[in-house]
Amino acid sequence: MKLVARDSVVRKVAVISVAFNVLLMLGKLFVGYFSDSDAVFADGIHSAADVFASVIVLLVLKIASKPADDEHPYGHGKAEILVSASIGIILLLVSIYLVYEAIAGFFHPVKVPGLIALWTALLSYAIKHWLYRYSLAVSKEHRSNAIKAIALDHKADILASVAAALGVVLSIVGDKLDLQFLLYSDKVATIIVAYLIFKIAKEMLMESFDILLERNVNSDTLQEFEKVVLSFEEVRRIDSIRARELGAYVLVDIRISIDYFKNIQEGHDLTRDIRNQLKSKHDNISEVLIHLNPYYKNDQE
Repeated sequence: MKLVARDSVVRKVAVISVAFNVLLMLGKLFVGYFSDSDAVFADGIHSAADVFASVIVLLVLKIASKPADDEHPYGHGKAEILVSASIGIILLLVSIYLVYEAIAGFFHPVKVPGLIALWTALLSYAIKHWLYRYSLAVSKEHRSNAIKAIALDHKADILASVAAALGVVLSIVGDKLDLQFLLYSDKVATIIVAYLIFKIAKEMLMESFDILLERNVNSDTLQEFEKVVLSFEEVRRIDSIRARELGAYVLVDIRISIDYFKNIQEGHDLTRDIRNQLKSKHDNISEVLIHLNPYYKNDQE
């Protein structure tokens, strides 16, 4: 994985997100306010948070892309995780704000949203759907937690736009059919938007905290690592294996047992070959630390 190329692509996605989020923010805030749609206006507040989040990504990417140095021998990859956590916190605060505004709206005279609010919500859905798919594809290809966070943020916008559009439609229908309870659909939609944003924020925060606390990678990935190690006949046993994420990369720690009579040179060659094989099959592995234990034929350890 070439760091320069990866950094360039990741930065491009962040810039595109900023540009579209600024346009959507201005459009939804303007239309939501003047067409009396709380749901669309709330969606605009969410887009404002998106702009802030995307700018944070652009700023922190400079840190995350720096190579390892004496003070940070493992690199600066965790800066991306901090971005993801920051966006999660922003979305959490946005969800709380939207619930407050929606509940307050129940105690004020209800106004029927204009039809332009519906078209704005639908346009937002179309744009965000494309941005979500594009960002998610890039995040998977380049293993970028920062871009994954942006993709999930777009996903929250997709759900928010659908809920806003539904709220506007039901409010308009309620006005036409003189069904007063439907006039509050726009307020209910705002609460639904807040709940959906909250769920995504929770998911982002939990994943970020797990990585920052150096949670082991998933069991399927560990099994793939084990298969590579056990493919070497000199390895008698895997005593322990663990791996942790560091931004876009993974650090692997392995303890293996080999015949006690192997000399230092043989042990060195074996660990080198295992390390090279793991890195060749998993290009996101940046470092492999291997500890050798002596193995005896009757060893029950």
